[in-house]
Amino acid sequence: MAIIKAFRAVRPNVVHVKDVAALPYDVYSREEARKAVSGKPLSFLNIDRPETQFPEGQDIYATETYQKARDMLRMELKKGIFEREEMPCFYVYELTMDGRGQTGLVALSAIDDYLSGVVKRHENTTEDKEMDRIRHVDVCSAQTGPIFLAYRRVEEISCLIDEIKKEQPLYDFLSDDGISHRVWRVSSSEKVSRLEDLFSHVPATYIADGHHRAASAVKVGLKRRASKPDFTGNEEFNFFLSVLFPDTELKILPYNRIVKDLNGLTPETFLSRLRESFYVHELPEETAPRNKGEISMYLSSQGQKKNAWYLLKAREELVRSRSGNPVSELDVSLLQDEVLEPILGIENPRKDSRIEFSGGIRGLSSLSKRVDELSGDGRAEGNAVAFAMFPTSITELLATADAGLLMPPKSTWFEPKLRSGIFIHEIEE
Repeated sequence: MAIIKAFRAVRPNVVHVKDVAALPYDVYSREEARKAVSGKPLSFLNIDRPETQFPEGQDIYATETYQKARDMLRMELKKGIFEREEMPCFYVYELTMDGRGQTGLVALSAIDDYLSGVVKRHENTTEDKEMDRIRHVDVCSAQTGPIFLAYRRVEEISCLIDEIKKEQPLYDFLSDDGISHRVWRVSSSEKVSRLEDLFSHVPATYIADGHHRAASAVKVGLKRRASKPDFTGNEEFNFFLSVLFPDTELKILPYNRIVKDLNGLTPETFLSRLRESFYVHELPEETAPRNKGEISMYLSSQGQKKNAWYLLKAREELVRSRSGNPVSELDVSLLQDEVLEPILGIENPRKDSRIEFSGGIRGLSSLSKRVDELSGDGRAEGNAVAFAMFPTSITELLATADAGLLMPPKSTWFEPKLRSGIFIHEIEE
């Protein structure tokens, strides 16, 4: 059962919260991060991506880079931009995007739940990405980006959170991307105890977004345990910062794919190979897939034929052959197993430089634009292709995690994104 804990958050002063709150560090490339912090000295991205405080070319993994993050955080706390709670609290965090709201509970989750499988995962992590956040958390002695967790909705929890939301919010602001953020502090010992008790009956929580942040927080916690053989289990390093959302409120957007060439095939041969597993129809205009088992595709042709959108629909016998396994039934698995690997030669999408990924928030036009760019760059190998996916459902995510299986990389894109810098969890030195 899930263990959650209230904590003494370091959080922005109400006056500064809008300027501090920032998108997660990992949604930016190095160049994008540098541009994003320009003219925004309070943006938490300055601390989350401290290499932006140095001249271009600074080693991201250098000791002084992480030390800069630590120094900035401490200085801003000293200046009053951040303040530290006097007592442990929970927080209710509501995000509203395009008229749709989702409300989660900001709390600490136990690293032992992660290790025992109460906190369930659906993706693998890579060591290089883990190492960056391990050093950031360890040097700053703080967890600065919350892990996005889901749980199967519990009526009593939802009713209590709805009751809390009738109170005056601590924060209420609109971020530059038009997303509304409201936060309520839960300091009542009665409500804190009630929430802890209710979650102690929740059998599992699920990492929706933040696998690398979670793995890094756990590894720092284990490192500090090893240095304190007399640890009690109650030390702050035994917990990681999380926001827990009921599954019924979450929306997953597709995670689309772009492949830079056709693996030596002509467009005609490529289409012929596709028809072995899919019904293939040319579309009059860009159109997102409307049903599971459908994939929209934008294919360049290097002057032989106009670039065009197609709809791929999996043949019935193919769908039947893949049923019964939560991962095999995913559309992203269908694409990987039937197209990317056998036809386009993408055996390991985590490492192959020929494939790119594009979050569904960017829209279909970003796919056609990128394919047109790749096809017009004069490369000898010719054509590029993009695949717009039908989104993975939250039900599919939970089923995969419950089965102890892993999804292909980049299977889900959650919106809206949790902001970094609103809640910081300090861990003991």
